[in-house]
Amino acid sequence: MTNNLRNKLLIGFGLGFAVFVGLMLYADVREVTALLKEFRWRLLPAVLVLTLVNYFLRGARFHYYLQQLGINTVPFWVSLRIFIGGFALTLTPGKVGELVRVVWLKNLAGIDPVKAAPSTIVDRIVDGLAMAVLALLGVLVFPRYRPVVLVILGVIIAVVTLLQFRPLVLRLLNYGARLPVVARFAHSLHTLYDATYELLRLKNLLIGLGIGLISWSAEGLAFYLVLLGLNIPASLNLALLSIFTLALGSILGGISSMPGGLGATEASMTGMLQLLVGLPENLAATATLLIRFFTLWFGVSLGILTVAIWRKLLFGKRQAVPLESYPTPAE
Repeated sequence: MTNNLRNKLLIGFGLGFAVFVGLMLYADVREVTALLKEFRWRLLPAVLVLTLVNYFLRGARFHYYLQQLGINTVPFWVSLRIFIGGFALTLTPGKVGELVRVVWLKNLAGIDPVKAAPSTIVDRIVDGLAMAVLALLGVLVFPRYRPVVLVILGVIIAVVTLLQFRPLVLRLLNYGARLPVVARFAHSLHTLYDATYELLRLKNLLIGLGIGLISWSAEGLAFYLVLLGLNIPASLNLALLSIFTLALGSILGGISSMPGGLGATEASMTGMLQLLVGLPENLAATATLLIRFFTLWFGVSLGILTVAIWRKLLFGKRQAVPLESYPTPAE
């Protein structure tokens, strides 16, 4: 890990602490503490299971993407470790640190990082599209945010559509190759685009989007359980609002390019809970704190644990031992 990346992570953790303190002060520390004591902690296992469903499905999609790129030498359980391990670097601006996965793939199997990079880049694009679709379903019930959701969805669809106009993109790349600064990267840009184009073809796009809709719905239901744990009455509208709030809050956090969406995600989720559900500020802030601990910070912790356990596997030189020989969790 370079000093530059380590410094960015420290900034992310520092910002996370600042957001935590800010929400506690906003909602009153004593009231939040009282709500945490009253929280129905027996729901915690179900919340974490739903979060793990999100991670597992997205990890399976990551493995599928690798296979679609012709990277067939990495077994599923190794792909899953690489995917989860990337969460250790979620707290970098725009989550760019998660691209460390391509470094691990190079270490493990000598895979060209440029060819493998779209497995993570497209993962972020498709996740954004899935969350925008979920948010769009939510605005059917909560129309106040319709303009924001439609703009976000439109931008993502425009980007995906543009990338599918292969002649146009290739022409732009060829034009860029004549520029002195871009020329040295021309071959890599072509490789990157070819792999991205493959993963965004209709079949792969629909499969990735379907997995994203299911996985992020699971995390939205985890948020619903958090609200139930705070003794908010159960209802179908509350379940829909939970998915909508988590999806739109995550999108706004991603747009902010802050490490892990910190600050922007928490502020938007807390505000939506107050505006749409009518929760008092202490309840809204407590619910936001809990779901962020059970999703973002849970994921970061899993990532750090994965890296710590399989550090030699991930950071070692290219493996002389076939990857198939590494044990699965059952072994």
